[in-house]
Amino acid sequence: MIYNKENEITDKDLTLYRDLYGIMPNVEILQGAGSNRVYARLTDFDCRSVILTKGRDIQENESFVNLARVFRRHGLNVPEIFAVGDSGEVYLQQDLGDESLFSLLSTNQRHELVRKTLESLVAVQTIEESEWRPFITAAPFSERLIYWDLNYFKYSFLKTTATNFDESRLEDDFERLAADLMSVGKEQWGFMYRDCQSRNVMIRDGEPWWIDFQGGRPGPMLYDAVSFLWQARAGFTDEERRHFLLHYANAVSKIKGIAMERILENWGLFALFRTLQVLGAYGFRGLIEKKAHFIESISAGIKNLEDLRVGGILDPYPELKRVSKVLSESKYCRKRESDGGLTVSVFSFSYKKGYPEDLSGNGGGFMFDCRGMHNPGRYDEYKRLTGLDKPVVNFLETRGEVQDFVENAYRTVAPSIERYKERGFSSLQVGFGCTGGRHRSVYCAQAFAKMVGDAFEGISIRLEHREQGMITTIEKK
Repeated sequence: MIYNKENEITDKDLTLYRDLYGIMPNVEILQGAGSNRVYARLTDFDCRSVILTKGRDIQENESFVNLARVFRRHGLNVPEIFAVGDSGEVYLQQDLGDESLFSLLSTNQRHELVRKTLESLVAVQTIEESEWRPFITAAPFSERLIYWDLNYFKYSFLKTTATNFDESRLEDDFERLAADLMSVGKEQWGFMYRDCQSRNVMIRDGEPWWIDFQGGRPGPMLYDAVSFLWQARAGFTDEERRHFLLHYANAVSKIKGIAMERILENWGLFALFRTLQVLGAYGFRGLIEKKAHFIESISAGIKNLEDLRVGGILDPYPELKRVSKVLSESKYCRKRESDGGLTVSVFSFSYKKGYPEDLSGNGGGFMFDCRGMHNPGRYDEYKRLTGLDKPVVNFLETRGEVQDFVENAYRTVAPSIERYKERGFSSLQVGFGCTGGRHRSVYCAQAFAKMVGDAFEGISIRLEHREQGMITTIEKK
């Protein structure tokens, strides 16, 4: 039997559980994140629950399993490994539940849990290298790794978002930044978690537990603390970041004997580097692979970059500084509605240029094809006009078909608007496309937005005629 559509977990994989516990389990496929690993919760009638992990990268699996055993010997909170399959692709680990630190950052437990997490991070980072180094598969922090991440930002984010930049000047900035990062003394190195963020911390009985540390490597420890505190959607304030960085530095200082001022002197460099790295990930995982929570994080990531620019961290890197300003004014830094209400985004567009981007992360909505109606663009007198101009409006309305089309679209969408409002959803996208995105689609999007505005209160309407570069926002209170 196949348990998921990608044929990842099969009965053969589940025999690892059967061999250990003498029974075939019930299977619940868990939602993945950014990796290609597959997770499933396995349960049985004895109320037992474990997590089956399957990954094609055998070295990565071995690294996680062996590092978990090292960390557990030191009494650290990481999942216990119960069994590993003969192929090395599948292993069973302790079920830590579904409550991540990220899910609790908006509660009154926030400060206590973050302090505990940073203290636990220091305990992980300062284990003697000889114990964990044999199980590391990733190369140590180096200029090569730095350039990989900076180019990730350039190719997967800047080029994907069609952001203009001077490549030669940007490379000059990359070289300066790489040299500055590599100047951090080796006495401040330890186990570098690499992807240290609140989604990789599970909370069990009020204590933080670490997961997904297979990408660890020797490197500057401060990178992890900064990665954690500058996580785009974690929402830490500048005051909180200062407070928690001091708490972290104090814990490191007690173990390493390094002055706190020395530990923290390069926080800005690492905040900038990490921000660029994650924007690269958001571009690839979000805009290219269309994974929702990466798309949702883009605006917050750009906001972090803008804060660093305003704070002077980007001053030594002039092209990065200029690009940051451009991004902060782009559609990718679109602000969410302050009241948390529903925004209906209505687009006109040309099918020749593809569907409108969905930057909400919802990955859905309604698209209506206007190409079945007679096209004013076929006549010379209308070619230079748009669906907003009176002659084109008269042309379309005289034939009568466009009114029925818009009304039918409204009747289709209106129930969803009502349900989205009731359920507290934040975004709904509606598009009208035609051949050139100039006449029929523009008329329909304009008319539809007006119908929605007349019918619904307590929502925002964002109307964008994409091919004309026209954006209008209407708030309905």
